[in-house]
Amino acid sequence: MERKNTWETYNEAQLKELETLNEGYREFLDNSKTERECIDTIVNTVEAAGYKELETLIAEGKTLKKGDKVYSVWMNKSIAMFQIGTKPMTEGMNILGAHIDSPRLDIKQNPLYEDGGFAYLDTHYYGGVKKYQWVTIPLALHGVVVKKDGTTIELNVGENEDDPVFFISDLLIHLSQEQLEKKAAKVIEGEALDLIVGNKPIKVGPKAEDKNADGKKETVKEAVKAGILDILKNQYDMEEEDFISAELEVVPAGKAREAGFDRSIILSYGQDDRVCAYTSLMAMLDTKETERTMCCILVDKEEIGSVGATGMQSRFFENAVAEVMNLCGEYSELNVRRCLARCCMLSSDVSSAYDPSYAGSFDKKNVAYLGGGMVLNKFTGSRGKSGSNDANAEYLAHIRKIYEEAGVNFQTAELGKVDLGGGGTIAYILALYGMNVIDSGVAVLNMHAPWEATSKADVYETYRGYRAFVEKAGM
Repeated sequence: MERKNTWETYNEAQLKELETLNEGYREFLDNSKTERECIDTIVNTVEAAGYKELETLIAEGKTLKKGDKVYSVWMNKSIAMFQIGTKPMTEGMNILGAHIDSPRLDIKQNPLYEDGGFAYLDTHYYGGVKKYQWVTIPLALHGVVVKKDGTTIELNVGENEDDPVFFISDLLIHLSQEQLEKKAAKVIEGEALDLIVGNKPIKVGPKAEDKNADGKKETVKEAVKAGILDILKNQYDMEEEDFISAELEVVPAGKAREAGFDRSIILSYGQDDRVCAYTSLMAMLDTKETERTMCCILVDKEEIGSVGATGMQSRFFENAVAEVMNLCGEYSELNVRRCLARCCMLSSDVSSAYDPSYAGSFDKKNVAYLGGGMVLNKFTGSRGKSGSNDANAEYLAHIRKIYEEAGVNFQTAELGKVDLGGGGTIAYILALYGMNVIDSGVAVLNMHAPWEATSKADVYETYRGYRAFVEKAGM
């Protein structure tokens, strides 16, 4: 089966809409380099669109009716949004689900040290990364520091033109003979991914207290580290012990960019899976009244197995559905189960794009192509479909019908050659409720690298596919 390049199918009006959507997407990427930043951006966006906070409605004893819009945030890292449909929720919802965490480096709890005249922050990589890709590039520091009194300090250093950036060093080529003989997984070890944050010793003035008993100038121990602590104290009111209760993430510095002479590609950090989060969000906001309740769930921790209180394996989503049904006057334990079992879902996550430079890793007949449109993955997992959700044929036929009637360009794909590995999504977790789920999303080149590439056409087509789904799905 051959399909047209999606770019060839658009008229002038669609091309204009495509560019507008992608401009907003790049802005979203720039403002949302961490899960917390994603949630802040999304909450501001949905509140402007008329969404109300679920917890506030509960506290005020309000009820929900068709057309109402409500959202719930959990621990500032996950969010569920609902637009109530005309049909009872017991008949199921149409769900778009994606994740907003991305591979990165996390700062450890006791990170700051000095060695060889440099001040370092010790890191622990998060998610699947090729460690050698993270050295010698400009890096930024994002996150929060929560002090013992509950005060929260927000850090975002390295993104503005006048900000300093940080980096991880690598061995010069002239001395790299032994290093270059190592396997790629060992060229840079995880414990070597330490962030250089300074090199200047703290200046000690000629005051009496700076002199010892003999009247000689006192030397400050670990003066470079002391200088960094002095900056942290003066600029952020942060002590060294405050690292214990901090969540600081190291990400590539710089904004999302258009790539190629034709500007057809977006190059940016964090497109896995913020590209699906953004298109899901916009599909929700741009869709008016529907028969079935629409839902968009954007979660944390997918890159490390969807674990923890903010991952898809938590009960956050199920609890939110129960609360919404209660405000709609439909709650019972049985009704919640009926609702979840009758849902239709697109597990919105990225797929690997065909790379001609590494053609041997792909099955060319069953791989996604940049510019090929929205991607449907019947199953994910690895090798013998381990850890996979495998959508049934009836559901695939239902999705095909929706997209063909709506004129949505889509392609089907697998992650790569069968025996080379694979990956998973949140699909299998939602499928545990018995609902119909299929993986869908955008093809990504350089997946999990500091800079990932997507086609503007695929971003636009996925947005169109998500809109058609929330409007028409229901088995």
